[in-house]
Amino acid sequence: MGRFLNPDNSAFQNAVNSKIYIDKTGLLEYINSVMDTTEKYICNSRPRRFGKSITADMLTAYYSKGCKSKEMFSDLEIGKQEDFESHLNQYDVIHIDIQWFLSNVDDVNRIVAYITESVLAELRERYPQICSEQITTLPEALSSIRAATGEQFVVIIDEWDVLIRDEAANQTVQEAYINFLRGMFKGTEPTRFLHLAYLTGILPIKKLKTQSALNNFEEFTMLDPSVFAPYIGFTEDEVKHLCEQYGRDFDEVKRWYDGYQLGDYQVYNPRAVVSIMQRGTFQSYWSKTGTYEAIIPLISMDFDGLKSALLTMLSGDGIPVKTKSYQNDMVSFKNKDDVMTALIHLGYLAYNQKERTAFIPNEEIRSEFVEAIEENSWDEFLEFKRESDRLLDATLNLDAEAVAAAIEKIHMEYAASITYNDENSLSSVLTIAYLSAMKYYFKPIRELPAGRGFADFVYIPKRELAEQYPALLVELKWDKSAQTALTQIYDKHYPDALTAYSGKILLVGINYDKKDKKHQCQIQYYET
Repeated sequence: MGRFLNPDNSAFQNAVNSKIYIDKTGLLEYINSVMDTTEKYICNSRPRRFGKSITADMLTAYYSKGCKSKEMFSDLEIGKQEDFESHLNQYDVIHIDIQWFLSNVDDVNRIVAYITESVLAELRERYPQICSEQITTLPEALSSIRAATGEQFVVIIDEWDVLIRDEAANQTVQEAYINFLRGMFKGTEPTRFLHLAYLTGILPIKKLKTQSALNNFEEFTMLDPSVFAPYIGFTEDEVKHLCEQYGRDFDEVKRWYDGYQLGDYQVYNPRAVVSIMQRGTFQSYWSKTGTYEAIIPLISMDFDGLKSALLTMLSGDGIPVKTKSYQNDMVSFKNKDDVMTALIHLGYLAYNQKERTAFIPNEEIRSEFVEAIEENSWDEFLEFKRESDRLLDATLNLDAEAVAAAIEKIHMEYAASITYNDENSLSSVLTIAYLSAMKYYFKPIRELPAGRGFADFVYIPKRELAEQYPALLVELKWDKSAQTALTQIYDKHYPDALTAYSGKILLVGINYDKKDKKHQCQIQYYET
């Protein structure tokens, strides 16, 4: 039993001992199935606070010869599998936490040497006849051990990408580290001395030009999680069970912490869910410093269209994003798509794999964006918020003329790139315009099935504000009239979709006249 070679199971035991532990050991069934195959090279990237290290510790506790873990796993999901014990504590495991090495190295330029020396020292202790002082690299040591004994290794690297992120400007360290990884995992010889290679971090594997630096790895990411989807974060069923156990309002938990769409699963931020269960306070549980440092440098790049895209996402809509060009580092940004892709991997945006759109997943992340932007004194955003505030106030005061004028101004000054050709283009502007409504209302419902058609926008006030604010039902028309919009609301019985809502309903009809290029508006309370 060592620190890096064949560690014990104490780290994972701490997780299992926690008041809230969600069993994710079912993942081991898949990993067992790919050991000693061409798919044994795995990189699973996910945001901070999504259980990266716990998963790495789980693999170590299960595979390491340095411990006996039968009792720990027997009552968990993997313990139900027929071949449970055939892999249990059967392998030489090397577990490397790059963040730990980075924190303890005296000179970052020596980090690869530090890792090598530390692991080699334990290999020499276990295999003294094989790992002589003449062997100076880890791949050489593992290859020699395999040739002499037939032993193969499970290599687990946690926070694999920390040097890619934190030492982005240090080209010397970057090259040395990538070369280290290639020596460990690329080529014919590693296939001989490895049972399994498992990397985990925030970013996918760094690209060199258009190819992955380790293109033999199977990657499971926030863009394409595949079989890892239910093991990244908490699933909806798991959160429902916790809400029942702790007496929390599931709908409110969902609004605050849901929104990550991974395959067929709705996935929640584990740290946030655990915090709300134990503390009962709905708030953001992200690190304020971490959020600011992650978001501000990226949005401050202000690639063409980035800020308007962010306004749209803050207002509750998704934005198409092209993810292929991103180089999986924190320096090689060429366009807004690269920035948005990075924010997806960091967990500040979610990704709809089918529609290929990025969006802000929940209230927690939305509040992080707003606070970071306000702290940075992003003047355009602050002025836009003031305009949106005026629009919402005018709407609630039934000042139709002021609403029309406010929408006109927002379109001209903040969404001028959107040309009105139909109701869809008008709705794109309205999505942005009512940004301030998000302070008092849930995320707007677009195209809500209602009565005999689909209502364009429906805003339902947050529960604690339901007595102060009416629901908003907004219908849009292009080159018709605002009255036509209101008439359609009644004729097609749109308010019928809100029968479960007992408060007041404010009807807003908005039209854009293509001849005079003016917005028109009519507002009234719904009368049964």
